[in-house]
Amino acid sequence: MDYAAILDVFTRYGAIAIFVLVFLEYMNLPGFPAGIIMPLAGIMAAGGNISFPWVMIITVSAGLLGSLVLYVLGFTGGRFFLEKYMNKFPKQRPTIEKYLAWVQEKGGMGLIAAKLIPMIRTLVSIPAGVFRMRLSQYVICSTVGIFIWNLLFVGAGYFCGEQVLSWFA
Repeated sequence: MDYAAILDVFTRYGAIAIFVLVFLEYMNLPGFPAGIIMPLAGIMAAGGNISFPWVMIITVSAGLLGSLVLYVLGFTGGRFFLEKYMNKFPKQRPTIEKYLAWVQEKGGMGLIAAKLIPMIRTLVSIPAGVFRMRLSQYVICSTVGIFIWNLLFVGAGYFCGEQVLSWFA
């Protein structure tokens, strides 16, 4: 989706659209770029269409739910799902394997840090499930990482306006 399409969806459907698009983005589905979705939500808040705290609640909730879907895939599908993904995208294998080992070694703090790294931030949920990270630890650490990431991008849209789209898109 491009800027105009996302803006149209946000304008038509408001908070529901923000939730659905952020949810899909956190599931790492192609076509839902965080660099457009999050700042646009901030721009909408700055324009008075929705409050900034409400946007943060919506985006963090949607991000956590999308991340939990990937965690469950990792937990139930395990290594098989991860191998299929890396076979489909072989150029990402070295990076994914590097961060897999790092997250397994660092645990919750590794998960929080990984949630702040583009591309890895969505995929890290799968290995967290594969490694059987405790659900309570996963939810707490994911929420912290998601909150920081979303605050950066939504806040940038809120405080900097439309010019921020050229920075992240």
